[in-house]
Amino acid sequence: MSATISKDELNKSLSRRSMSRSRRMSFGSTSVRSWASASVTEVLTAPGGDVFQRNGRENDDEDELKWAAIERLPTYDRLRKGILKQTLDDGKIVHQEVDVTNLGLQDKKQLMESILRIVEEDNERFLLRLRDRTDRVGIDIPKIEVRYEHLSIEGDTYDGSRALPTLWNATINFVEGALEKIKLVPSKKRAVKILRDVSGIIKPSRMILLLGPPGGGKTTLLKSLAGVPDKDLRVAGKISYCGHELSYFIPQRTCAYISQHDLHHGEMTVRETLDFAGRSLGVGTRYDLLTELSRREKELGIKPDPEIDAFMKAIAVAGQESSLVTDYVLKLLGLDICADIMVGDQMRRGISGGQKKRLTTGEMLVGPAKVFFMDEISTGLDSSTTFQIVKYMRQMVHIMDVTMIISLLQPAPETFELFDDIILLSEGRIVYQGPRENVLEFFESVGFKCPERKGIADFLQEVTSLKDQEQYWFRENQPYRFITVAEFAERFSNFRVGRELLDELEVAYDKSKAHPAALVTEKYGISNMELFKACLSREWLLIKRNSFLYMFKTFQITVMSIITFTVFFRTEMKVGQIADGGKFYGALFFSLINVMFNGAAELAMIIFRLPVFFKQRDSLFYPAWAFALPIWLLRIPLSFMESLIWVVLTYYTIGFAPAASRFFRQFLVFFALHQMALSLFRFIAAIGRTLVVASTIGTFSLLIVFVLGGFIVAKDDLEPWIKWGYYASPMSYAQNAIAINEFLDTRWSTHNNDTSFSEETVGKVLLKSRSMYSDDYMFWICIIALFAFSFLFNLCFILALTYLNPFADSTSVSMDDDKSKKNEQRNRSPKESTEKSSASTTATFEGIDMAVRNNSSIDKRASKKRGMVLPFQPLSLAFNHVNYYVDMPEEMKSQGIEETRLQLLRDVSGTFRPGVLTALVGVSGAGKTTLMDVLAGRKTGGYTDGSIIISGYLKNQSTFARISGYCEQNDIHSPHVTVYESLIYSAWLRLSPDVKKETRKNFVEEVMELVELNPLQNCLVGLPGVDGLSTEQRKRLTIAVELVANPSIIFMDEPTSGLDARAAAIVMRTVRNTVDTGRTVVCTIHQPSIDIFEAFDELLLMKRGGQVIYAGPLGHHSRLLIEYFQVCIISAKIFNLFQEFQQ
Repeated sequence: MSATISKDELNKSLSRRSMSRSRRMSFGSTSVRSWASASVTEVLTAPGGDVFQRNGRENDDEDELKWAAIERLPTYDRLRKGILKQTLDDGKIVHQEVDVTNLGLQDKKQLMESILRIVEEDNERFLLRLRDRTDRVGIDIPKIEVRYEHLSIEGDTYDGSRALPTLWNATINFVEGALEKIKLVPSKKRAVKILRDVSGIIKPSRMILLLGPPGGGKTTLLKSLAGVPDKDLRVAGKISYCGHELSYFIPQRTCAYISQHDLHHGEMTVRETLDFAGRSLGVGTRYDLLTELSRREKELGIKPDPEIDAFMKAIAVAGQESSLVTDYVLKLLGLDICADIMVGDQMRRGISGGQKKRLTTGEMLVGPAKVFFMDEISTGLDSSTTFQIVKYMRQMVHIMDVTMIISLLQPAPETFELFDDIILLSEGRIVYQGPRENVLEFFESVGFKCPERKGIADFLQEVTSLKDQEQYWFRENQPYRFITVAEFAERFSNFRVGRELLDELEVAYDKSKAHPAALVTEKYGISNMELFKACLSREWLLIKRNSFLYMFKTFQITVMSIITFTVFFRTEMKVGQIADGGKFYGALFFSLINVMFNGAAELAMIIFRLPVFFKQRDSLFYPAWAFALPIWLLRIPLSFMESLIWVVLTYYTIGFAPAASRFFRQFLVFFALHQMALSLFRFIAAIGRTLVVASTIGTFSLLIVFVLGGFIVAKDDLEPWIKWGYYASPMSYAQNAIAINEFLDTRWSTHNNDTSFSEETVGKVLLKSRSMYSDDYMFWICIIALFAFSFLFNLCFILALTYLNPFADSTSVSMDDDKSKKNEQRNRSPKESTEKSSASTTATFEGIDMAVRNNSSIDKRASKKRGMVLPFQPLSLAFNHVNYYVDMPEEMKSQGIEETRLQLLRDVSGTFRPGVLTALVGVSGAGKTTLMDVLAGRKTGGYTDGSIIISGYLKNQSTFARISGYCEQNDIHSPHVTVYESLIYSAWLRLSPDVKKETRKNFVEEVMELVELNPLQNCLVGLPGVDGLSTEQRKRLTIAVELVANPSIIFMDEPTSGLDARAAAIVMRTVRNTVDTGRTVVCTIHQPSIDIFEAFDELLLMKRGGQVIYAGPLGHHSRLLIEYFQVCIISAKIFNLFQEFQQ
């Protein structure tokens, strides 16, 4: 009986410990002290522990001695020493003392493997071990509570056609802007309200999801809370961290805003990108925390976990080129498989779009921030990856008391369940903010209910929409009435959760509760010298990665030198007479032009680097000077080499003054000139900020510099009012220096016999004839002037980088001119015209409704088959046993893989039929895009076998390209044309020449109606993330550009990627309309909601390795698919399996 009771008591004890641990995993707010938290001495001296004492002392004596030796070290040295488990060659495991600041690759790998062998299982356990170490000595982790009260944001923009960047508009806007500043005319801009008197609290240890339809103000809210709002917006209200306003501390260092735009250097690898971010951002309070932690543990006689101790010490050392926190983030975000692969850009193949999105997140996670504002971090990721990342973020928030808001576009139900609180933002107003469990209760109190087979996140984003709201009304005894966002916001203030929020806001935050280390008051994370070293090492890395460009520039100037000296080769250059000077003047001027223009490539290189620079500068990675100085210094050897090549190959072959001193003096002039040219082009790039503007400024500047340089027009021939330009032109000093160097040589000292010149020698006569200086000391003054210009332009370059911002101010708002309205009415039936509401295009300013209102229901789509002006032949596509191989990458060969080919598609078979919408689904890396590229004939490399048949005939790529269209995932369009112009141009190029102009125009208008672009036809396309169309509207334009080619088969690569549920539904309606014309349409898709997934007719499901695991119809409510998997896995009825198919 006693044994039974003892066993029951043991079970209860274990149950209580398990419950305590479970609560800690969920909330991270209580401190758990278990036997593992006790000191080693306490465990070894416990009663009944004699056997374990003997065995433990026999095995651990050496480890205890090593740890005791570390404990006796001074604090500085003690925080750099740790004990790591290492495996010897004979398989024996030993514990070695290591310097954590110099861990080798193998040591880092072993440590990370011991901490996070399987990330899904070990991450939470690892974070708990970290937290337990601080809790058991009573150290508080800094927490930050963010409040925003009565926050309102608005901006100004032009209406209608005035938004288009035409020459007339630019002129009128400039004149009006000048008159407005002196108060002569009122502003013609329209005020756009983005956020309207919003208030709320962001608490630590709570996972918060930010939801809302397009244009609701989500990005503006996140950027405002992060202290980085757009410069041209007017902000009113109060934002505070732990009761302190933003002016009290440095918000960019305290928090981290993670943008939805992925801006990285394509030449760097993923690991290098994260290493640089971690090195620049510093370690924050990690070192101070570790110092206090070590002191208290030493006082209490506690021996820490060796692995946790080594990890904390390794990530607390600032200025490391490669930190262990990089390895942790790589493993956490699943980037370890591509850690040593280049990020890539438009011209370089690199990592995938989803991996770039995770890299953008990781770039901020490696820093010491305690508050994170994450803006649409799931774009391009499949559902399972998004779920895993959000789960890891939840663990971090709950255990480490982090403050975090995540904005997601299409969160799956299981991802939605991971969040604690919801913020629903629509039309600049907060509709709901509070616990996730109460959000449906609030909307039911208003009269709206989420259907059973509807994702809650999708419901929340649609319930405030005029078009979608009515379907959720569930009070049958009351007539439906549209509830505006303002009414929702008012009812929320009277709802129980809303009242509690307002009551809490009325009580001021107790600043005494704030941790002294919570808010950061230092502008940068490391010292100025360390910042310079970090930027210098990165710049050297980028130079090595762009070595081809510098080699080509060297080759270019070498070839030009050879061509130049061959003109003069074996040709006698007579000297000593005035008539002989013209040839030398021409040769000198030609040399100046070549050397100066060889630095023109610097302009384009700086322009391409600026987007990343502006992002990192605004996030306080480094100041502008730390970016500019390494560029300046590392270009000096290049200037030296290129100038030397030119002088060595041309000086004596042309026939300049033979004295060695003259040779080196000319080299000095060209070196100073090349440095000045590089500085000038850098300065112009920083002023222009875009390639078009900078090139225009650069061309005009060079024209002025050359004309006023003293050779084309002599100084004495200039009018008095323009002579200042001669002294301001760097070229004049270079021209004077090389002319003085040549014509003051002894061979030009022949006595002047021309009485029209008063100078004694021929050389001085030649100098005076072109208004050049004739004194030898002026050579050194000109050299000093060239270096002074170089210094001045570099200084201006730094100032421009410091104070100028990227061109993000141009906007394109609603195009509601008469032509747009007439076309819209003409293309609609009377009933449709009354039902469809107008749409507005996106602007840089959020707060404008960007959804295209269209009451044509998807349920009615099948009944309406649209006729087209241009006929097409419906075609089917069948593929049988398709395999695709590429050459084995060198990285994999170096790991011992002997195969010569890597197979990406394995025996793939299927069919796509006219009028049937097929979804191509699979996890990242399953081969979806690869299969589409192979079928479309877009793969230019690799090896393909198998058969591809078009309506019974073997595919012929030359003719297939004329009857197929391909919508890429990246929406690439010309930013400076309107929607209608984009489509007309595409139709003009791609339709048959025998199609009449009027027919082509009518066909384009029909396509615009089909994809619902009529209200936007006169809107400027603009740049993604800057101005013009929204992401959803760009997707529809991409589809329309392919449709105007009148294809029979259309491939679409992730048409809903980067969209929220509402925008994705609009795009899918467009896709459905396209299918209803009888075309064959295939779409890859990553994160479908139930509504979007069930809009498809058939499914082709792929798994990793490029294999098909399902091909066939879905059935009503995906019944056929569910039945298939029920049979395969022999399980009970699967509820809402649509999202889990990707795992």
